[in-house]
Amino acid sequence: MKQRILFAVAFLGIIVGLMSAYLYRQELPVHAPLAPSRDPYANGIYAEGIIQSPQENGENINIFPEVGGTVTSIFVHEGEAAAKDMPLVAIDDSVQKEIVAEDKAKIGAARATLIYQQDQLAILKKEEGIDPRAVSRMTLVNTQDNVLVARENLKVAVSTYAADNAVLNKYVLRAPVMGTVLRVGAAVGSYVSSQGVYGTYTEGMDPVITMGRQSPYMQVQCYLDEILVPRLPSTLTMVAKMFVRGANGASIPLEFVRIQPYVIPKIELSNQRTEKVDVRVLPIIFRFKPPKGENIFPGELVDVYIGAKS
Repeated sequence: MKQRILFAVAFLGIIVGLMSAYLYRQELPVHAPLAPSRDPYANGIYAEGIIQSPQENGENINIFPEVGGTVTSIFVHEGEAAAKDMPLVAIDDSVQKEIVAEDKAKIGAARATLIYQQDQLAILKKEEGIDPRAVSRMTLVNTQDNVLVARENLKVAVSTYAADNAVLNKYVLRAPVMGTVLRVGAAVGSYVSSQGVYGTYTEGMDPVITMGRQSPYMQVQCYLDEILVPRLPSTLTMVAKMFVRGANGASIPLEFVRIQPYVIPKIELSNQRTEKVDVRVLPIIFRFKPPKGENIFPGELVDVYIGAKS
């Protein structure tokens, strides 16, 4: 019986070996290499760029809370359109709600104290009107002072309530403009603060929400090496084309928007702030309409060639 089992196992091993040899001897087709981007201009200059949502100033809209706490609700998803003042994220506000409730109770107590002191003053003045000798001058002055103090205490209580209630409203992050939610950096249960939320992969503090403006255009912010700045053509004749990496050589014409006339260290694309950076670049902004059917997203790195009209 044991010999039969051994022969069966050996026979099975031979079959598996033959099948493996047959499968592994097959040659898989090799994919053709992607065509690299080529300078489309006679004397073009190269710049590395990053796709962004169109902004009149700055880059993307990074939203940070003004208060700290644990995220309790997230009302939006990436790619969703958001109207101005639409709630995006809610932070635990239980402690702040208790503070506001106490402030509201203090307003009631301060108002009751003011009414009592006013009633006391009215009684004294009535008695004084009947018989001036029935009320001492000191008692009348003290009661008038008590009314003034009670009135000021009520003002302070109302002001404190308004301030704490304003803070309570900050526990809900709202969209500052109408736009598109590009990224939600926090999850329900995450702790957020005015520094943002801790990024697991970046190991730094990231925005809680990143938004972009709604527009038929997108923009690409290019960083031109300072060595190539003297070769930059006039803005009146400047033309540019963008090559999306992995698109097999297809280019997209760009429209010049503006130059940020301040040369900066090249840290925007790599985010290596802890390393010594010797390369400095000039930011140049172009815009374009995304072609239909093309997958182009903010944050994508692209190759840009800049030339001059002939």
